[in-house]
Amino acid sequence: MHDIRAIRDNPAAFDAALARRGANPVSAEILALDEARRARITAAETAQADQNRASREVGAAKARGDEAEFERLRALVAAKKDEIAAMQAEAKVLDDRLADALSRIPNLPYDDVPDGADEAGNVEINRWGTPRAFDFAPKEHYEIAGVAPSMDFETAAKLSGARFVVMSGAVARLHRALTQFMLDTHTTENGLTEVNGPVLVRPETMFGTGQLPKFGEDSYETTNGWWLIPTSEVSLTNIVAGEIVDDATLPRRYTAHSLCFRSEAGSAGRDTAGMLRQHQFEKVEMVSITKPEDSDAEQKRMLRCAEGILEKLGIPYRTMVLCTGDMGFGARRTYDIEAWLPGQNTYREISSVSTCGDFQARRMNARFRPAGGGKPEFLHTLNGSGLAVGRCLIAVLENGQEADGSVTLPAALHPYLGGRTRLTAEGTLA
Repeated sequence: MHDIRAIRDNPAAFDAALARRGANPVSAEILALDEARRARITAAETAQADQNRASREVGAAKARGDEAEFERLRALVAAKKDEIAAMQAEAKVLDDRLADALSRIPNLPYDDVPDGADEAGNVEINRWGTPRAFDFAPKEHYEIAGVAPSMDFETAAKLSGARFVVMSGAVARLHRALTQFMLDTHTTENGLTEVNGPVLVRPETMFGTGQLPKFGEDSYETTNGWWLIPTSEVSLTNIVAGEIVDDATLPRRYTAHSLCFRSEAGSAGRDTAGMLRQHQFEKVEMVSITKPEDSDAEQKRMLRCAEGILEKLGIPYRTMVLCTGDMGFGARRTYDIEAWLPGQNTYREISSVSTCGDFQARRMNARFRPAGGGKPEFLHTLNGSGLAVGRCLIAVLENGQEADGSVTLPAALHPYLGGRTRLTAEGTLA
């Protein structure tokens, strides 16, 4: 959510920042609503003052026996009451329209974000690891002989339809091991606090992180009005919703493993093979709540936390800073980490680490009280995948595959697999 005062103070700069995202100018529409709303409020306050003055004069007219003046003033008081109610109702309608319009405007990019219309404008800033040179043609994850017995898309389609998978046996255990490895790394090495939160949330919770109202079609709503979270960013960030937190408790750093649900609206025909793009998936999320002056450094810290997971697993990756046209709705700056997938012979996104500034905090009314005193200020919020578990599984399987259909597993996972180091071509752990 944007501060209306910032738009009033410099509408041209606001529209120029939106234009960098490819969005149309909105300041004229916003300021017209704001002006109309303020005019109704002012008119209601003026009418209230007239009513109060007339109310005081009614008694005086009665006392001096001026019946005509008494009746005139009494009628004026009644008329003003109706006038005030009508103006307040109009102001409320305009206020709701203004709030709705502001809630649909994306966040403004930081000045250092590269300009661009789409992913072609993203800029690589880091690369780690060297893709393995295979002496055979590497397969995609679902084609690997040792994986196929434990990754069942046909049964999932029977149960739920397209974009679901039933994992079992060795692959299910490997998926679980990745989750535990990520959580243990973030909690014991990276200083994050583990949280197990709800995956069903109220609409105001989805609103707080920007999924509603504009992107409702991308998520699932239950019949009683709850929403299934698209990421535990929603639950974790809203922990501070409506709060004024103590400066001394910042930064707050959370991590959570959760099921995530996305309708994938608008993605028909994209990544339909395998488990790269699913309606239901699992993710280990990171969320940080900071003071404004600390958020830039915190984003870099979170980025290293996510990159470190891939480095421990030995997965080559590259880090991209997203251009203005490819960022998410609530982000001011986003780094994407893309893991190397030899089966596709390309890098694919496995984590996004975004800073939102005070955009989400304004929607949630989440503030902190400065240590030196003064009025509460809006917090800054950040989020990042640490990592998407299913996509990390794909990367492990494809990068570790062997010519005989087995998979050599990263050493970092061996303790989570009872010391087993390989997925055999028959689909068992050994």
